[in-house]
Amino acid sequence: MTQTYDLIVRGGEVANHAGRGKADVGVIDGKIAFIGDLSQASAGEVFDATGLTVLPGVIDTQVHFREPGLEWKEDLETGSRAAALGGVVAVFEMPNTNPNTINQPTLEDKLARANNRMWTDHAFYVGGTHENADYLGELERLPGVCGIKVFMGASTGDLLIADDEGVRKVLTNTKRRATFHSEDEYRLVERRGLARTGDWTSHPEVRDSESAIRSTRRLVNLAKETGARIHVLHVTTKEEMEFLRFHKDCATVEITPQHLTLVGPEAYERLGAYAQMNPPIRSQEHVDALWLWGIQQGVADVLGSDHAPHTKEEKSKPYPASPSGMPGVQTLVPLMLDHVNKGRLTLERFIDLTSGGAQRVFGTANKGRMAVSYDADLTIVDMKAKKTITADQQATRCGWTPFEGREVQGWPVATIIRGRVVMKDGELIGTAHGQPVRFQETLGNDAK
Repeated sequence: MTQTYDLIVRGGEVANHAGRGKADVGVIDGKIAFIGDLSQASAGEVFDATGLTVLPGVIDTQVHFREPGLEWKEDLETGSRAAALGGVVAVFEMPNTNPNTINQPTLEDKLARANNRMWTDHAFYVGGTHENADYLGELERLPGVCGIKVFMGASTGDLLIADDEGVRKVLTNTKRRATFHSEDEYRLVERRGLARTGDWTSHPEVRDSESAIRSTRRLVNLAKETGARIHVLHVTTKEEMEFLRFHKDCATVEITPQHLTLVGPEAYERLGAYAQMNPPIRSQEHVDALWLWGIQQGVADVLGSDHAPHTKEEKSKPYPASPSGMPGVQTLVPLMLDHVNKGRLTLERFIDLTSGGAQRVFGTANKGRMAVSYDADLTIVDMKAKKTITADQQATRCGWTPFEGREVQGWPVATIIRGRVVMKDGELIGTAHGQPVRFQETLGNDAK
């Protein structure tokens, strides 16, 4: 090929739909134009990927960046900065901000805030409520919306929909795949008294596995009844994995690096509040089931970080006053590459969970695959690099990580978004130019 490209990523090992092998990637106008031998081609910019592995850009389909209203924890700029530094090219951000993202004005406010401030491409969930259920079919089709998000277990503001009738109404009015935090609110309320002050090991007792499977059974039954498509977030239990494998016709599944990596009660004893998230970090039998059914047998469709930062001051409160949630967008790639290097999953499965899965589940347009005409989104990694995760590396405003001091092998060295090198060797380049992600089901509604 003698054509001139805007960018050539040269000499790396490319891993994509065609397999793994040495190849160059040529980019024109932000799109992939050719993959193969470009040794005779020229480019305005050449990225030397010798000794590195070139992956389709990693998409994190669940983050909480806290803006507006909770910016002391995180904001769209700092959260996306952490994402880009972690090798992530796009994020889908959650609606439990203040105000909640539940209508067109609050959505458009987030999109305006993101403009020229977010380093990564982005989309936003609209929260489903009892009050807006009738209008969700319109809201889910707005530009920049990745889908509807429903909390069946404890949440903030108006976002809780605990009852079957409320969930049924949401599913009846949505045509795209609706996304759920699946914990049974009624059981959670019953079990609050099991919380032992200052004892984080009681967290998975309060939010036990029965709370999760009870809610997920209800949700699947309602999806079947209404003919809806559902996406179950951060699945954590053996029971859910064994159940959901029989319902893949309507249900897709997310798992998180935290639930694959941390194990209770050890994590609670070592980390205290820094191991507290919802659903909880669980015992070894549940972690084993996530690996067996979720990873090895393919029940899990996507990997999301559930990045949900709180300040150290907030986390210093004794349980159960301490808030649930931990940062994770910047550590998703190195944690999972370390698991790849340890033989727990293949690199191909990692790609499936972090790019191909997002494309299939959410229907991203020209995104989620390293192929001709797709956005030139690339996550370039050094599979041999051994590094220690530290709080000092983290760009998140909360300034901590539950993986402090953990040595990993495999590290993101560059993030390329639509043909622009946004991060290289741990440094951000240029200015923030993230754009809203486009979706196949709503292309006609995109802003012109």
